[in-house]
Amino acid sequence: MFGEPAIQSLLDTDFYKLTMQQAYLHQQPATQSRWTFRCRSNEDLSAYVKPLQQAFEQLAECSASEEQLAHLGKYPFLKADYLEFLRLYRFNPKFLKVNAIDGQLVIEAHGPLMHVSPMEIPVLALVSEIRNRTRYPEVDCEVIAATTSKKIAMLERLGDEVDLSDFLFTDFGTRRRFSFRAQKQILSQLQQQLPNNFVGTSNPHLALELNLRCQGTMAHEWLQSHQAMNYRLVDSQKMALENWVKEYRGDLGVALTDVIGVDAFCRDLDRYLAKLYDGFRHDSGDPIVWGEKIIQRLEALDVDPQYKRLVFSDALDFDRAVKIYRHFRGRINTSFGIGTWLMGDMFVNEPINIVMKLTQLNGQPVAKISDTPGKTMCDDENFLRYLMQVFKVDEASQAKVLAQFFEQDKLIDDRDPVYTEGKSS
Repeated sequence: MFGEPAIQSLLDTDFYKLTMQQAYLHQQPATQSRWTFRCRSNEDLSAYVKPLQQAFEQLAECSASEEQLAHLGKYPFLKADYLEFLRLYRFNPKFLKVNAIDGQLVIEAHGPLMHVSPMEIPVLALVSEIRNRTRYPEVDCEVIAATTSKKIAMLERLGDEVDLSDFLFTDFGTRRRFSFRAQKQILSQLQQQLPNNFVGTSNPHLALELNLRCQGTMAHEWLQSHQAMNYRLVDSQKMALENWVKEYRGDLGVALTDVIGVDAFCRDLDRYLAKLYDGFRHDSGDPIVWGEKIIQRLEALDVDPQYKRLVFSDALDFDRAVKIYRHFRGRINTSFGIGTWLMGDMFVNEPINIVMKLTQLNGQPVAKISDTPGKTMCDDENFLRYLMQVFKVDEASQAKVLAQFFEQDKLIDDRDPVYTEGKSS
């Protein structure tokens, strides 16, 4: 299930990396960024520094083919100037630094946001695939096929209990896939055996190869970037949502809600934005509680939830997704983005839990304050406290977020200067 290259092209990524890169090109072309890698499971990945260094150098060879560019040109919201930029764009490995400190893999990226942001997904996919080559060499195409068949059978059994005629799911698994070849094989199998439920992938390279629908809108970084721009901090989330509308004029209308938590998002969601956006994506916290809060806010704004969509994408398998689907069916449209379980969990391995997030913009800290405290990302305590105060995060949630921050802080106190540069004392 392994081969070279592990990253096939510039389009072997998540679609929202392209949509955000276009927005950066048009709205933030000069911003500088810093990105920080974290292994949430605290796994020792230090043995992979050298192969990762070699793989990062090879990223410079990735490009978008003329066929791929022509395909992207069929999306009316991807503009001609961006496609010309993408024709010339290449990953620059000099923006990446990888090291190992006390058994922990340390990866950082520094550079222009529109050049560095697209490196996130390939970096994570490389960490996952290189690690899996060493730890699970016995996994082959037969194991992949058998595992996927078991997952499909799980959904079919659930379908015996409830009508799943409008249960829709998408592959969101590129960043933590077992390997490129595994992802391609799984997509083909889903395409053949679940044509009524499986609706596409977030990976544009594989969408083109397999004639699948490609899906994606924005990620946390888009909203985080506005925390360090020339807006009042309290207005940053609303301005990020408005600037997205300015860029896409009604296309790509699914908003991410958990950069500062769903409560802060709902306070910022006025009638104007609620009517403009087609839906909202869940990526942390209790999905039922979250969905009920979104519906309650829409109803308070006199916006009919039945014309909106909730997209769930947090640590899903079919069992969890169907429970959510059953709860909200008939009240609001739902769809599901399934990632690690679908593309990384082969039932004979332990899937890796890794992320790489924006932590600074133009030398200023930015943060993600998730509805799941363990997903919070920030390396500046003072900014984290201030952000939570500005957005009126409740005291109990603040305590959980800060407890996780200090736990994370213990892991990085002794790391090299490039990693701790700018960290609050």
